[in-house]
Amino acid sequence: MESLPATAEPIGRASLLGRVRSATGALATTLTRAPAYPASVGDLATVSVLGLRLPVRASLAIAIATLVVLLDHGHDFLPRVTASGRGPADMRALALERFVLFGVVPLVAIVLLLRDDPRRYGLRLGAWRLGLGLAIGACVAMTPIVLLIARVPEFRAFYGQSAASLPDLLLTNALDLVPAEFLFRGFLMFALLRIAGPIAVLAATFPFVMTHLGKPEAETLSTFGGGLVFGWIDWRTGSILWSGLFHVWILTLVIAAAAALPA
Repeated sequence: MESLPATAEPIGRASLLGRVRSATGALATTLTRAPAYPASVGDLATVSVLGLRLPVRASLAIAIATLVVLLDHGHDFLPRVTASGRGPADMRALALERFVLFGVVPLVAIVLLLRDDPRRYGLRLGAWRLGLGLAIGACVAMTPIVLLIARVPEFRAFYGQSAASLPDLLLTNALDLVPAEFLFRGFLMFALLRIAGPIAVLAATFPFVMTHLGKPEAETLSTFGGGLVFGWIDWRTGSILWSGLFHVWILTLVIAAAAALPA
């Protein structure tokens, strides 16, 4: 039988390493390729306020986002049932309030005040193949971490009281978190992105972190990194849907896991 040349195995290994490097390079390029977010004439329109030359659309987005966050923090527009305000009915009331404050208000502002297309603010599928892959990958990566976190007594006590049936829990969290993603990463971040560039991803994280004050300290601190991840996903895909799905998964999982563990 004719033997293979002595160089066959090293060549095969080199070929495999080449394929791995090529695939890794292609993945890195896909993840870091900067999307184009060119500013329109409307994005660049400015107004002078006491000598400050301000971009109209971005300034309105900052002002409206600030106002609705303050209203959300300071007022309960729907009645709460439990003293803690964390029961299932309380969380549904909060979600309905945020659906209006974080979802309807900025959407109306985009159409009537900014006179713009909501799709430019993340209300679209965007790069859906990449977004779906990122959302699934992030959910898989975070699942064991969330399950460990849910065992911490502080998290178990805080989130366990919000437990409900899975359909109710998913609906409540979707009504709460998808509008939140729209407010911070859609309305605010994309308005800033077209005039300030990618630093908008960082800027939009600040008000997002502030809405977590009063939650377990470890969670509040972690939301800075989490907010950047959500913002990067939306920046890369041009859509708030994928970070919204990821966010809903995390909250649903931590509530369900905290409730399932013994007190």
